[in-house]
Amino acid sequence: MKKVIIESLKSYKWKILLQVALITLNIYLLTWPAKIIGNIVDLLYDIPNNKQYILLNTYYLVGICVFLLFVRVTWKYYEGYIARGFEKDIKDKLFERFQKIKTAKLQKIKNGEIMSYFVKDTNEIRSAVYRILSHGTRVLTTFIIVTGTMIQGVNLKLTLVTLCPILVTSYIIVKLKAYVEKSFKKSQDQFTLLSEYVQESTDSIRTTKAYSCEGEQLKEFIRKNRKLRSNNNEVDVYSNLLSTCLSICFGLCYGISLLYGSKLVLEGQITIGEFVAFNGYIGLFEGPVSWVPPLIARFKRAQISYGRLEKVFELEREKISVKSKKVKEKLDGKIEINNLTFNYSGYLEPALKDINLKIEKGQTLGIIGTIGSGKTTLMNLLTRLYNVEREKIFIDDKDINDIPLEVIRNNICYITQDNFLFSSTLKNNINLFRDEYEDDEIEDSTKKAIIYEEISNMTDGIHTVIGERGTDLSGGQKQRIVISRAFLKQSNIVILDDTFSALDNRTEQRLLKNIKSLTEGKTCIIISNRISDVKHSDNIIVLDNGEIIENGTHEELLNKRGEYYNYYKQQSTKKEENFLN
Repeated sequence: MKKVIIESLKSYKWKILLQVALITLNIYLLTWPAKIIGNIVDLLYDIPNNKQYILLNTYYLVGICVFLLFVRVTWKYYEGYIARGFEKDIKDKLFERFQKIKTAKLQKIKNGEIMSYFVKDTNEIRSAVYRILSHGTRVLTTFIIVTGTMIQGVNLKLTLVTLCPILVTSYIIVKLKAYVEKSFKKSQDQFTLLSEYVQESTDSIRTTKAYSCEGEQLKEFIRKNRKLRSNNNEVDVYSNLLSTCLSICFGLCYGISLLYGSKLVLEGQITIGEFVAFNGYIGLFEGPVSWVPPLIARFKRAQISYGRLEKVFELEREKISVKSKKVKEKLDGKIEINNLTFNYSGYLEPALKDINLKIEKGQTLGIIGTIGSGKTTLMNLLTRLYNVEREKIFIDDKDINDIPLEVIRNNICYITQDNFLFSSTLKNNINLFRDEYEDDEIEDSTKKAIIYEEISNMTDGIHTVIGERGTDLSGGQKQRIVISRAFLKQSNIVILDDTFSALDNRTEQRLLKNIKSLTEGKTCIIISNRISDVKHSDNIIVLDNGEIIENGTHEELLNKRGEYYNYYKQQSTKKEENFLN
């Protein structure tokens, strides 16, 4: 995370230096109006003789104000440009890192927490950098330039005595910052919990409505929101306490200036004009000193957010480039698995036990089994979504750990069972945002997936924008749109994981014929709970509790009268048996 921040700031180094120079110039110019007004006051004792000098000083004052406006607008432009550019860089790097995090680690992060990283934490870091570069520079230059001007242009003793309350207040602020940090951390954690709850509630809205649980959901939200309000109130209390300290501080400054400064005027050590200018200089401290508490608070918030994001950047990641590029290296599709056993983190029982398989290039493997039997886990290991021990899985006689991830995933077309669709056009959902495919190729893939006619009836065809997760499509439509990806991607290994569950029998049979032509000469793995999907495979395995309990062709497995035969009997009516035979 530290490296990301430094690299981003380095890319803006010249603009940052220009911003600092403009802020310094701005503070220096701000001392001139008070000085000019003081000069004018001293000239007012003899207006007839000093009229020309009074007008000249007035012109200087107007000119300084116009120039200040130009400097301030330029500086503000660079300030916003750097801050928003920095925020963009952080979010880009954070999203890129999430793309690389290993699946096992990523699954432990809740959606609400992820949104908190992208919205709350990145904003806190951006705001801290923005305030340090802007407010921090202004505080530092104000103390140096304005204090120097007060000492040199007015009186050393008056300056030191008047600034004493500011030093005392700064000490109080340092003491209060620990409470600010603690209260904000509690608020940040509660915000994350509330975000996670809102995310889960919106994802499960159909279930909530189906079981009439709206009241309970609302009560829980109110409880969490009340706790967040309480934590935010605590943050506000300490923030207001800091603001009150500042108000008292400057009240004391002006009081000391009025009493001691008047004495110096009466003694003739300073002029009335210098006394007026001095009080103008004090006013220049109000802004910068008032920024110190929120600057400290913002810095502490950013530290917490930095720590949260640092943990994300420390998560184990895959050695894969997320840049969009087409990998030319091809795999033939021969797969061999030897004595594979796999445990999910935190589970005692292995998800897979002593798996041995051999799939020759161009063969089709059918996998059948109950939910939780290990079917999808096996495919996740084949695509290296989880770490695999060496000497367990081989593709084209190479250990899977020796094959670059880009090569594996660009050579395996994996149609998963969740049928996930993006809130984008149908075209982007099929080509997965890759520009290497023409519209004609995409339309041809939809024809083979038996979805072309339904897409053609939509207003914008393949350019139709669908809702979040494809909520405006039926289950069968979503499934066929996902399947069309397999016809578009030219891979020698095709995995279909419970791909036909939402299809009617007629559409399924038509689609299976097209898939048969698609997988001709390719290695294909079909995972299903239905006999009709896997019966034509060259080899079929039956998984149960992570173990292969049966292995053979459709006919061989039926003759064994084992678990596969039981599946067959459960799924086949008399009419279907005649059809299948």
